[in-house]
Amino acid sequence: MARSGFVYSPVQAKAVFAHFMVGNAANFSLSDWETDIRLARDAHIDAFALNIGNGTFANTTSLSHAFSAANNLGAAFKLFFSFDYAGNGDWDKEDVIDLLNEYGTDAAYYKVGSQPFVSTFEGPHCAEDWIEIKKETNCYFVPSWSSLGAKAAVEAGPVDGLFSWGAWPEGPNNMNTQVDASYLYFLEKKAYMMPVSPWFFTNMPSYHKNWLWRGDDLWHDRWQQVQFFQPDFVEIISWNDFGESHYIGPTHSSEYTTFALGKSPYNYADSMPHDGWRLFLPYLIDTYKNGIASITEEGLVTWHRLQPASSCTTGNTTGNAASELQSKYAPSEIVQDRIFYSALLASDATVTVTIGGVVQSGSWEHVPADGVGIYHGSVPFNDNLGDVVVRVWRNSEIVVEVRGATLNTACTDDIENWNAFVSADSSGKTMDDPVQPSLPISQQVCVDGFGLDDDAGLCSFACSFGCCPVGTCTCTALGPQPAYPQEPPQHHVCPGSSTGNNFGGTLLDLCDFTCNLGHCPDACPNSTTTSSSGAPAQGIPTQINSSPAETGTSNDRQKNLATRCTYTSMLWILPLVTYLYSYWL
Repeated sequence: MARSGFVYSPVQAKAVFAHFMVGNAANFSLSDWETDIRLARDAHIDAFALNIGNGTFANTTSLSHAFSAANNLGAAFKLFFSFDYAGNGDWDKEDVIDLLNEYGTDAAYYKVGSQPFVSTFEGPHCAEDWIEIKKETNCYFVPSWSSLGAKAAVEAGPVDGLFSWGAWPEGPNNMNTQVDASYLYFLEKKAYMMPVSPWFFTNMPSYHKNWLWRGDDLWHDRWQQVQFFQPDFVEIISWNDFGESHYIGPTHSSEYTTFALGKSPYNYADSMPHDGWRLFLPYLIDTYKNGIASITEEGLVTWHRLQPASSCTTGNTTGNAASELQSKYAPSEIVQDRIFYSALLASDATVTVTIGGVVQSGSWEHVPADGVGIYHGSVPFNDNLGDVVVRVWRNSEIVVEVRGATLNTACTDDIENWNAFVSADSSGKTMDDPVQPSLPISQQVCVDGFGLDDDAGLCSFACSFGCCPVGTCTCTALGPQPAYPQEPPQHHVCPGSSTGNNFGGTLLDLCDFTCNLGHCPDACPNSTTTSSSGAPAQGIPTQINSSPAETGTSNDRQKNLATRCTYTSMLWILPLVTYLYSYWL
């Protein structure tokens, strides 16, 4: 079975963008723009999505500098507009048309074919404007109308695709892909731009923003999900949004005005670099685009918070959005007191973590299928304080070492900083012969995954055997097709594999696959019947041993899937409404 098998064709060569807050760069010189563009280009990012608010005073100068810088550097790195309808009110359609016609033909403007690419942050109530805007500019339109959910957003206006803002998990959970699956389902052959973000913490009282969502393993996990989904586009949230702590670009003191405007109790981005999160982007992006990438130098990235979660006051920060629209948690229930690390390695190695001189043997929670690629893991603080040093070892020699920040209990004004400190380094040894994984992504399948609630046991088992239907399960690792414990009858196939869409139809369809491999958990309808080999088997439902066609028509299963996708497409609406509420007040 193919890795994901989605039936639509990419609109063009895949691309990765980074969300860039132009308002934060109001004081940027031409040289500043050139510096950031070089860094993004070196990370193999294709373009900045320039978030611009309506009527922002710095737009004219900032856009002129941005396009001049990109052209000065050869225009290989591109830019495009993401019109922000939440930050400073609605855009007038004539202003949108004027900006697109002014810059859309620029050599540095990102295009799909000959069409200038354009996105938004919200604005679905202005959807009808885009009928005329598209007519006047011939733009390729991929908005983020996430406040509607996927189904309503597709139906709202003349979109060529959609961008989801659902980049963070809810509550004390790791990220799943159900919202992504809903977008793919309702978009059909239109383009999907998948969000990727490493972190989220904000404390800006004047914007009514003071909450966090779980980061922790997110940067690693989300790129694994990208490799499985293979979306048309990926947008990283963000390059320079310091107020929400998900920046991967360099920190500039000139961009810190957001903390004064937000009346933050302290600057929680100052001296908190995130540059290390870019170190493996060339490998990750090349794998996403080309199906395979080469390792020329091994490296290590680590990240952690500066204080244990109970060290200081919370600063009134909540886990999840600070509104009754999303269940609230104490921040300590969301974040984990752990040192996180990822290593890009050409072969197996071990890892140790030292905190204040106390050495812990680390472990890898994710190991690439054939030992070539990105390894990932973490260790707990274990009440230790002091300097953090992470080392990767092979044959009793250090391959690469990274020194993080010092774990301590000293907080600014006794308020916990929920932001992350990121460190990274390469081994310093360039390989004579670059190393690649043995199989490209197109020849790999899911080999690990999880589901939610009643689907959990089913998904864990099915995904480990290459069957991870995206409407139900979340894939967390790829590899060669594992051998089945027993061959199922021909008609008992992975849900979606016969049609090539890999969405799956119902819980019963997934039970049909797993039960005939000998795994029939309580979530499946329970009865005693005969196994696929003809021998008595306890707990395999009678209907499971029938052809799927006998357990409901394909239209029934399609309706069930549509209902599930409609529900999951709504999962991000409540937290996003809260997120937007902070802008509208």
